[in-house]
Amino acid sequence: MKTYTLPQTQFVTLAIGATAQRMGITATELHNRLKRHGLVRRLLLDCYDTLHAESIDGVVWNVQEALKNWDAKEGGAR
Repeated sequence: MKTYTLPQTQFVTLAIGATAQRMGITATELHNRLKRHGLVRRLLLDCYDTLHAESIDGVVWNVQEALKNWDAKEGGAR
């Protein structure tokens, strides 16, 4: 199992919190939706080097787009 650094963990927390706030849902609900698609790891952690250099608005946009695409792919669009 891979371990992640404190800055990576803080980034994930910030990204989920900011995106959830923008979407008008709880951070827990967003985390569960991202986790269901494997996006916490595949998007936020595996792409940390690229995403953490983005503005928070850019990160939120990326998270929302990825979630929208994965929800639609699996027939669970919200």
